[in-house]
Amino acid sequence: MESHQKIITYTDGGSRGNPGEAAIGVFIADEKGHLIKEYGERLGIKTNNEAEYMAVISALKKIKALYGKEKTKKMEVEMRMDSELVMKQLTGVYKIETEHIVPLFVAVWNLKLDFAKVSFSHVPREKNKDADRLVNEALDNEPRRLF
Repeated sequence: MESHQKIITYTDGGSRGNPGEAAIGVFIADEKGHLIKEYGERLGIKTNNEAEYMAVISALKKIKALYGKEKTKKMEVEMRMDSELVMKQLTGVYKIETEHIVPLFVAVWNLKLDFAKVSFSHVPREKNKDADRLVNEALDNEPRRLF
């Protein structure tokens, strides 16, 4: 049995207008790049930075739901994103100066406790195409309404 598993996750959040209609995209892969899960989701009206944070939160929650708390305690997750601002805030390089972002930062910080290691890295937009595609697909599709 593997004692240490690594997951590579690409996240993106986008807002058409800022704030505006927003969505997230999450692409979860194993260490070799094989897809485990991908999804996009509309968020309603949010800022771009809120959407970026919500993508990270959603990804960590999804990984925990897929594997369970016992397995995630032994798991390393590398979060790759094209938002340099959010990455630098999550790694402590930049301070958070926008008050409404603080609860999202705290949510990420608390979720990190469920994993052996969570790291955050910036990737150029062209290396984050899958997550970006999922954001745009979510924004382009009309939201479903339940009657």
